[in-house]
Amino acid sequence: MLRTPTGGAGHGTATAEARPMSIGTVLIQLREEFPEVTISKIRFLEAEGLIEPQRTPSGYRKFAPRDVERLAQVLRMQRDHYLPLKVIREHLDALARGEQPVLPSPGAQRDLADGVWEAGPGAPTAARIGRAELLAAAEVDEERLTEWESYGLIVPSPDGGYDAEIVTVAKLVADLGRFGLEPRHLRAMRASADREAGLVEQVVAPLRRHRNPQTRAHAEATANELAELSVRLHAALVQSALRTRLH
Repeated sequence: MLRTPTGGAGHGTATAEARPMSIGTVLIQLREEFPEVTISKIRFLEAEGLIEPQRTPSGYRKFAPRDVERLAQVLRMQRDHYLPLKVIREHLDALARGEQPVLPSPGAQRDLADGVWEAGPGAPTAARIGRAELLAAAEVDEERLTEWESYGLIVPSPDGGYDAEIVTVAKLVADLGRFGLEPRHLRAMRASADREAGLVEQVVAPLRRHRNPQTRAHAEATANELAELSVRLHAALVQSALRTRLH
């Protein structure tokens, strides 16, 4: 368990333990409970706005004890509940407002696009929908859905159902179609997504093979983070390419 530094009493000055810490000192403290945490991970969580350490005039990070405890909260929610950062941020903001939000049971994840709770690894697949439900949610007909499937844009699960994310995919494909982009134009996007998923799989594969359940849980959280970063990078690259071509 993480030992959170506490301030001392007496003359009103902070003890050595309660003074702001460097990122290296924070890493050492966190690794007692989270062996896989890295400096890059801490910096990433800062970039995502989950912590806001102070900065010295020369730019060095200085972490207060409350920053370390908040980091530990984030890491626990990722490890124990498989939550993406957006949900973690919402939960911590609710706590800061004095609310008492309830976390999902371990193994649950939240679909970021639609706000749908869906089953995670090893949990019941209650959020999986059937073909008729997908047609209704995406507001498309059978012919169009069949065409999307033929191009690999929509892929059913082995049992014939569809995961919650597929609803989002279908809606986006339909929206792009209104601009004249047909399924054959979108095959490159599907191929790119498969390659990115393969890269994420390579990174987390060693963690998923680990015997420690916490390490395997960390693999799921890491995969979620990498997916978020991949989406952001893709969007930034597209915007950069467009600026080059349109100016």
